[in-house]
Amino acid sequence: MKNSLSILTVPAFDDNYLWIVHNGQHAAVIDPGDALPILQTLEKHSLRLAAILLTHHHSDHVGGVTELLSHTSVPVFGPTRDHIPTVTHALHEGDPVNIPELEWQLRVIDVPGHTAGHIAYFAEQQHWLFCGDTLFAGGCGRLFEGTPAQMLTSLEKLACLPEDTAVYCAHEYTLSNLRFAQEIEPDNLALQARVQQEQEKRAQGIATVPSQIGLEKQTNPFLRSKEASVIAKLLESDKITASQSPAEHFAALRMWKNHYA
Repeated sequence: MKNSLSILTVPAFDDNYLWIVHNGQHAAVIDPGDALPILQTLEKHSLRLAAILLTHHHSDHVGGVTELLSHTSVPVFGPTRDHIPTVTHALHEGDPVNIPELEWQLRVIDVPGHTAGHIAYFAEQQHWLFCGDTLFAGGCGRLFEGTPAQMLTSLEKLACLPEDTAVYCAHEYTLSNLRFAQEIEPDNLALQARVQQEQEKRAQGIATVPSQIGLEKQTNPFLRSKEASVIAKLLESDKITASQSPAEHFAALRMWKNHYA
């Protein structure tokens, strides 16, 4: 069908994924940190750029915007609080995004933590989530600007999306994330099965992204920081005390991952 949408995975830098959503004629690009692979992919598939969507201000997500705009003038959607100069449509929680060329609608979710103004885009009809560096396959983003409590709340919002929601995050960090997850929950059978599946994908050069919300809730320690098994591991490892809050538990988990070999 003319208006059915597809997603192209565009690798960039060492481990980034840039996403192009298209209907065979027009395209929207999410977090174009590098313009060249986007331009090459658009040309290869005979697509015309219709919109740019940004989740946060880091250069590996916005670095290609100016170059793309030099080729064609399109709306640039992005977070209000990250103050990105190229953004023409500043967004926050609950705002709708409509891209008429694709007949595509999305909803904005505020997910501060990685940056102060980070947003995610949820396509309700397709059950697609574009979450930048907030939720990763098996992990979550570092806290550069936000607080542990903010990131915990952000992840809890995403965990409330439908179980079959496809998670289009921005990096291929999955195997590293899952090694840490196994450190936290070595007896998690769903996690053990996932590790094998993802290792097989990477051995064949296949991306491990997108993931799914349901799978993340079963295997991602940062969506499971309130689970008894995760809390027990944090206590056993002297990372927390029993009197600490869920946000402090989350902070300890994130700090552990920061220094995990």
